Amino acid sequence: MLDITALNNLLATPQKIVITTHHKPDGDAMGSSLGLYNYLIQQGHHTTVITPTDYPDFLSWMPGNQEVMIYTDKKEEAAILIADADLIFCLDFNNLSRINDMGELVRAAKAYKIMIDHHLEPEDFDDYRHWDINACAAAQLVYSFIVDILNNKALINKDVATCLYTGIMTDSASFRLPNTTSTVHRVVADLIDAGAPNSRIHELVYNSASENRLRFLGHCLTNCLEVLPEFNTAVITVNKQDIEKYDVNTGDTEGIVNYALSIASIRLAAFIVERDDKVKLSLRSKGDFPANEICKLYFSGGGHRNAAGGQSSASLQEVVNQFKLILPKYKKLLIQ
Repeated sequence: MLDITALNNLLATPQKIVITTHHKPDGDAMGSSLGLYNYLIQQGHHTTVITPTDYPDFLSWMPGNQEVMIYTDKKEEAAILIADADLIFCLDFNNLSRINDMGELVRAAKAYKIMIDHHLEPEDFDDYRHWDINACAAAQLVYSFIVDILNNKALINKDVATCLYTGIMTDSASFRLPNTTSTVHRVVADLIDAGAPNSRIHELVYNSASENRLRFLGHCLTNCLEVLPEFNTAVITVNKQDIEKYDVNTGDTEGIVNYALSIASIRLAAFIVERDDKVKLSLRSKGDFPANEICKLYFSGGGHRNAAGGQSSASLQEVVNQFKLILPKYKKLLIQ
């Protein structure tokens, strides 16, 4: 294990560094990764961000994005970088299964592994851990890692601040979730002071949808939404034919589950989508309802109390039926 002194000593001279994050990265995954990238390159470190898969186009504007390597596009080159790295930063995930085929490459690498994350029950693969389940975003933890652990607030420049702001904004649902504490707002104020163009970031992330994406959203709400009032639950179910018809791309399903949760009486919302290989679930909940427990116990997943995900190899209809059969077990919590 590394202690902070040893880590600071390593970072005092240029290192070969890989930064990675979970598959199908979201705003926090890319914001925290590129925020850390823009910090490290100021110190002369040879740094590469490698994502396990592609990610939404509405995140491609962030500073440093042009240098990101997608593992599925450059497997051999990425494997060499991972094997040769001195340090590997693992951001916004706590289990190597979350980076797909890259997981075993990272596990086998000689590099020190540094985890920066806010998810429950971390796997014990890391040499240094900056971890807090109460943080609203991994990007918040990258900020505290730079400022509080490395004592380098002066290096939070406009590029770093822009990326970290994006991560915090997206993972806090635009600062609406309960874990958006006064500390988070102070961090965000620091990032704005450092140059993060907050209104422009909102515009780039939330007002850049394609026409197809809006038509797909309309289809989901008109034809795929089912409300289960006896359980204060809403479900949006999407099949492969819908995905193909509306030419759904990575990121186009982002946030659709929140429309179901926005119904006044709803405490639990599910977005269940049929993909080529598996059925994926995204759950969102209000209050203290444990969406992560359902994903962990029944759908090989997990996450946060109010935002979690899972998957299944069963058919779409079987997964929907299974989800509905689970609800009576949680009826007391759902009808409070």
